[in-house]
Amino acid sequence: MTPSTLSTVFTSPYGPLQLHSNGAALIRILLPSQIPATDFSNKQHSDDVLEQAARELQAYFGGQLTEFAIPLEPETGTTFQREVWTALRQIPVGTTISYCTLATQIGRPKAVRAVGAANSHNPLPIIVPCHRVIGADGSLTGYAGGVQLKRQLLRHEKQWR
Repeated sequence: MTPSTLSTVFTSPYGPLQLHSNGAALIRILLPSQIPATDFSNKQHSDDVLEQAARELQAYFGGQLTEFAIPLEPETGTTFQREVWTALRQIPVGTTISYCTLATQIGRPKAVRAVGAANSHNPLPIIVPCHRVIGADGSLTGYAGGVQLKRQLLRHEKQWR
């Protein structure tokens, strides 16, 4: 976290999420397995972005929100990664697609591995729903927060099918 960013911990049904804001947009979300133990301090910060993110995540986990409106500005990412992350936001809630399908949708059908790598570096999981991308055979392949969390998020989203 750079000095000009603020962060807070949001308690989701699946564990804590650390939200990071630059004051204008949400720039990063750390999943439970990604948060260093030293970051669970009482140093909770707040700004309009973090408050909006918490409200929207609460509504999402409460089954009342399917599309996030929070401004996003990933703090990292190549042009290709950002293209993949933009495409991820087009996957409807409650559905899944394969890495191959995603690569084809962005016009790069041979870039399946690169799409997988971009997914693994998604700085805004859940809101940018990389958990909705699965193997061509339907398997739940890797997820930064672990396959169990991916399974839980997909199960949560079944209510919108």
